[in-house]
Amino acid sequence: QVQLVESGGGMVQAGGSLTLSCAASGRPYSMYVSNFVMGWFRQTPEKEREWVAAISWNRASPTYADFVEGRFTISRDKDKNLVTLQMNSLKPEDTAVYYCATGSGVGTWSMPTRYNYWGQGTQVTVSS
Repeated sequence: QVQLVESGGGMVQAGGSLTLSCAASGRPYSMYVSNFVMGWFRQTPEKEREWVAAISWNRASPTYADFVEGRFTISRDKDKNLVTLQMNSLKPEDTAVYYCATGSGVGTWSMPTRYNYWGQGTQVTVSS
């Protein structure tokens, strides 16, 4: 089992920045011997859960959804079992609950089925 805890959400004005963190605990070493990926998703009451970014625990190799447009950076610290999402130039449409997830399931990195473990989510609110 792997437990994930997100932090760093909050309220910011449009154009501002936030850094989300996701700490993994439990049996994180299993993520290094398997093809684990860490991803960030987001969700609003009006939309289905949407993939934001992902990175491989072993090889880094970050990848992003098109709407990110160079504004976000995902990174991981293997020594600390930590993944961060640096979000710059935030827009009101980035308002959502952001979830981190990890796993080696079926599907591409952008598909929820790829992820076996999910955090509880952290709220990000961007005001105009």
